Amino acid sequence: MSYSQHTMGSGSRAARKTFEFGRTHVVRPKGKHQATIVWLHGLGDNGSSWSQLLESLPLPNIKWICPTAPIRPVAILGGFSCTAWFDEGELSEDGPDDWEGLDASAAHIANLLSTEPSDVKVGIGGFSMGAAMAVYSATAYALGRYGNGNPYPINLRAVVGLSGWLPGSRGLRNKIEVSHEAARRATSLPVLLSHGTCDDDVPYKYGEKSAHSLSVAGFRNLTFKAYEGIGHYTVPKEMDDVCIWLTARLGLEGTR
Repeated sequence: MSYSQHTMGSGSRAARKTFEFGRTHVVRPKGKHQATIVWLHGLGDNGSSWSQLLESLPLPNIKWICPTAPIRPVAILGGFSCTAWFDEGELSEDGPDDWEGLDASAAHIANLLSTEPSDVKVGIGGFSMGAAMAVYSATAYALGRYGNGNPYPINLRAVVGLSGWLPGSRGLRNKIEVSHEAARRATSLPVLLSHGTCDDDVPYKYGEKSAHSLSVAGFRNLTFKAYEGIGHYTVPKEMDDVCIWLTARLGLEGTR
């Protein structure tokens, strides 16, 4: 499945870009369908690899949607092209954010959730750059709009970010504080962030800093878990914790 997202650029950049998303893999619920979660892969990966892991989790009431990011040049890789949800340079609060790429991917993700039944709770999760994308979607939900000002259409019920970071953190607190509705949404949205303390690709300090930035911006229902000695990968204990957290936050029942 591919999906083209058109957004308007600004300044000297091209006025219109087309992002061609790759194949989307879907894992159907084995029990009663109570929740749907879009799960986002990391840089250079694809939806297929995560769909296999997610299918093995003891969460029979969740439908997983695993899209594949567009292939694009990535600054942190010296301009090498690979699957990426947005362009990324150095991980720094002072670096420029690829708002166009972030918004295009966030809109694609929201589009995947837009046709789910009204009684099904929806969420977004991801690993590494996918986690960054999931957390960006959480901020768009709280603000009620994307970075480009277009309204954010999905009522998120849970966000999970493993080994990631928060793009677009500058000014987030001020943007949320000026809106009662944004503050209410930020307070009510359950967010789980986790990070390995020995991560060399996305250093632990960025996960910790992201959790702090979200917390001071008003995300009160936030859990941050550190995994001692773990690098840039997931381990069974971490995925067990994700399962327990999702079951509790989404009120999932047993198989029916």
